[in-house]
Amino acid sequence: MSILCSLSQDGSTRYNDLKRKMNGISNTMLAKSLKKLEEDGLVKRTEYMEVPIRVEYEITDAVRALKPILTELAVWGNHLTRKQ
Repeated sequence: MSILCSLSQDGSTRYNDLKRKMNGISNTMLAKSLKKLEEDGLVKRTEYMEVPIRVEYEITDAVRALKPILTELAVWGNHLTRKQ
């Protein structure tokens, strides 16, 4: 969820920039998560044939359609947290 939220806020993001934003996640876990999100059609991976190769990730239209729902869930979660 945090990967999708980060990509949703920041747009197309390089792997290392995304890694910096995901506090405490290992390279292995981030790579596996991105691969699974790509397989599920939630993240698009674009590889640019440069030296060194540049890879960027961005959310797909499926996630953009979910964005209002995710925003409402975040508001709901924040509301619950404040009550405690």
